[in-house]
Order: sequence, then C-alpha cells, then structure tokens
Amino acid sequence: MSDPTFADLGVSAEVVRALEARGIERPFPIQALVMADALAGRDVLAKSRTGSGKTLAFALPLVERIQADAKSKPTALVLVPTRELAVQVAVEFRHVADAKHLKVALAYGGTRVVEQGKRAAHADIVIATPGRIEDLAQRRLVALDGVRILILDEADRMLDMGFQPQVDRIVKRLTGDRQTMFFSATLDGQVGRLARSYTRNARLHEIESPRETVDEASHMFIPVSVEQKVSKLVELLEHDGGKTLVFCRTKRGADRLAWKLRKEGIKASAMHGDLSQPVRERALREFESGKTAVLVATDIAARGLDLERISHVVNYDPPEDDKSYVHRVGRTARAGRSGTGVTFVTPDQQGDIGRMAARLKLNEDFEAEGMKVAPPRIVFSGKSGRYSGLRRRTARR
Repeated sequence: MSDPTFADLGVSAEVVRALEARGIERPFPIQALVMADALAGRDVLAKSRTGSGKTLAFALPLVERIQADAKSKPTALVLVPTRELAVQVAVEFRHVADAKHLKVALAYGGTRVVEQGKRAAHADIVIATPGRIEDLAQRRLVALDGVRILILDEADRMLDMGFQPQVDRIVKRLTGDRQTMFFSATLDGQVGRLARSYTRNARLHEIESPRETVDEASHMFIPVSVEQKVSKLVELLEHDGGKTLVFCRTKRGADRLAWKLRKEGIKASAMHGDLSQPVRERALREFESGKTAVLVATDIAARGLDLERISHVVNYDPPEDDKSYVHRVGRTARAGRSGTGVTFVTPDQQGDIGRMAARLKLNEDFEAEGMKVAPPRIVFSGKSGRYSGLRRRTARR
C-alpha cells in the first residue's frame, strides 16, 4: 500500500480524529512499518532514531489495545531513560489516550513519591524512568502484575546510563503474558542481546540510522582561540538567529556560557543534570515555545529529547567521539527540514576534529580558497574564521 493513512493501518476513527486535530494526517515510515505487528499484539524490535515519529509508533497501537475498564492497573508501562523524555512522551500519549478515555501518569525522580504512586496506581498507562518505577513497586505503591504491554524507549540510552539492572528487575516483576516493544537507535552488541532476552519471536523493523540524519545537515568547522569562543558564538547567533542548541562539556561551563550570553542580550537558558526538575522543565518549555532562543546544554540533551525545529546545533566544546557528534548534530535537520551543525575548533583540537570529520566523511570535497584539501586535515571554508565569510557544505547523501 503506497502512502497509507492511519485509518488504512487500522487506527480507530476516534484516534484518527484526535491526530487530525493536531494536524497529523499521514504516518511516518516507522509508524507504517510497526503498526500491523503492534496492533496484532506481536513483540516488536524497532531500530529508529529520536525524531523519526517512533513515539506514536508505539502510542497508537498501545491505546488501541488496552481497555479503560481493566480491573488491574496500570495495564501498560513505558520505560524511558530521562525525566525530560518521560514528559515529552506523556504529551504525545495524552493526545491519543484521551480519545480512548485512558488515564496517563508519569513516574520519575525529583518529585514526591507517594503522590506519584497514587496517580500511577490508578492510571492505565504509566510512563516512567526505571529507577522511579522500581522504587514505587518496592514500596508497594504500584503493582506491576497487571502490565500487559511493555515499551522500552531509547533502550540503548538506558544501557549507556547504567539502567540495565533496574530494567531487569522490573521485567521480572511482570507476570503473565505481555507484549513487548523495544525501540532503540541501534540493535547491535549488548543492546541486541538485551532486546532478544526481553522479547519473544519479535518482528524486526529498521529505519533511519543517526548517520542518515547527519547526512541531511550542513556542517561547519570554525577555527577559534579559546578567548574568541564567546564572541564567535554571539556573532553566529546574531547572524543567523533561529532556535539554537549549544553543547558544553561540563555543567558549570553550560551555566557560565548561558550567563555570558544573557549579558550580551541573548535570551539563553542552561540545561544539565544538576538543575532541579522544575527548572529543567521550564527551560525546555521556554526553548520549545521560542521564548528562549538558545539552550546551552551538556550531553543530557544529545539523546532522548525530541526537540523540534532546531536550526543550529553548536559544539561549543567538541564532542568526545564520532558517536557523540552524530547524536548532537542529529538534533537538527529533522523531519525533512534543513539544519546546520557548527563546531568550534581551537588550534590544539584541529588534529582530532579533522580525523573525526574524515571518518564521518564530512570533509570530502571541502574547498579552502579554491584548493582541495584531503582528509584527515581539518578544512575550513575561509582563512579568517569570520562567520560571515564562511560557506556551508552539506554532506553527501
């Protein structure tokens, strides 16, 4: 079936109307691929990056398959790696869950345990971080024996953050038959072994690796001295505007840079793990609404956050490795939109960044002053390093 509608895929009329009310009329590829197996109750392994529409790929079949009058609640459990992603997933769920009169609850750290437990115990769907839902279960505030659908979202990120022991213990608490859907940006190595241990005869669906996202973006490497970094960033922000995500290496560095940008008259907020949950949620809301133009973050924002319409990602401090570069820049150039990844490079970083650019094939056919420069040397479009004189280059597809 070419270009199917949600109705064609088996989504009910009331849920279709809820989607249309939000301007969502056609499924993304991952949604179309997963829907038949998910609606049929089969276990699913899905390889799909953040921003590919995967939340609705599991939210739609989930709300279609569970009943609001189930005797034992919650009926469905969605595990996510971070509090921010839990909030974002809940927003997506509530739009479609309301159409089926299903209750959605959140469970994550940084808020009152007993109050969360009461809400989760009476909800049809609980969206939770592993540590908090395990805590609620251990305190007997929430019973998990009624869970019939388990979703693991951003499963590779959960492994990176050391959550596998908690997830293992949670899965052991789930009794009876259940459907498991496992979503991850990769299904290689340990992630793949974990996926197979949690599922039975799962159907595999793959779409869009993070590498493909980087291929859609433009890439710029700007030579700077340490002393020039703030002024160059201000120049870039004033030149292009747009919604910009800036990555720093440390929490303190993110706070300090956001403060410096505000002194320059640029609306900027910091985002990192040491901030309280209300402060983090407010920073995200203001950034997503456009009230704040710049979000300065640590790598907490590189994965597991579905931030829309980001025009630029700036590596103020360089990424640790190729994978980090891919995930950082993958926050832009999504859903068919254009976007630019900008990396500041100090003289001592040129060798490492040049080799990374070569491995990712970002500096093929770059030109500097009319001369082709072969990798692994770092290549800049212009000698002055002035942003206004730089030319973008989009990576080959």
